[in-house]
Amino acid sequence: MATTEPTPTPTSAPMPASVPAPASAPAPTGNRTADGPHRRRDHQAGPPPGILAVVFTALFLAGLVISTLLADGSPFPSPFGATDTVIAYFRDHAQATRVSGALQFAASVPLALYAATVSARLHRLGVRAPGATIALAGGVLASAFLACSGLVTWVLSHEAVTARPEPVRALQYLAFGLGGPAHVVLLGLLVAGIAVPGLLAGLLPRALALTGLALAAVAELSTLVLLTEDAALLLPVARFGGMVWLIAAGFLLPRRRTRKEP
Repeated sequence: MATTEPTPTPTSAPMPASVPAPASAPAPTGNRTADGPHRRRDHQAGPPPGILAVVFTALFLAGLVISTLLADGSPFPSPFGATDTVIAYFRDHAQATRVSGALQFAASVPLALYAATVSARLHRLGVRAPGATIALAGGVLASAFLACSGLVTWVLSHEAVTARPEPVRALQYLAFGLGGPAHVVLLGLLVAGIAVPGLLAGLLPRALALTGLALAAVAELSTLVLLTEDAALLLPVARFGGMVWLIAAGFLLPRRRTRKEP
């Protein structure tokens, strides 16, 4: 008679030991707070662009005012004036010419810093369009042309140069071309590079951004000065208007975007 073998009873698998819960991360202390990254970014934001624009404008205007006072009220001669008048000015007012050139050169430094600071801020605000790069290129080139104009003007303050009329006239044309249309046209690119993203991304007040675009257009039109002296009026409009606009934009451009609550 066949016998049936008992079926083995399956044993239950051993229960794994309980794993302790991971310890919670320590609360941030010191500078590692929720706004710590913002503080670190603020340290890398560079100098305030509004202050840089004020310094740039002040140095440039100081060059005009001080040189006029040193020249007994005689304004800096126009390149479109009579040759005898131009030569007499540089011969008789060497100190005024030297101060004018030196302060023009000094004004180029905060302008370059302004362009670099604003371009970096636009990138940090999320601007990926070419505007930030256009602002940097325009500002750096405008600064370079202004510096070169100041150096050429400084050369005109030396008696060895003013003793002969030919180099005086040529150097004055060069100084005017560098510090006039070349500088102003590139200054317009700086303004446009800030105004366009400021308008499209809502980083600047709409009226200020549109005013910047209008000034940039006038600055580009000042290229016509190279063809006719009748367009010379465009230079002071774009130059001084651009200075005021850069000051306003420098103070109003935000450090970071603010998220709007839904």
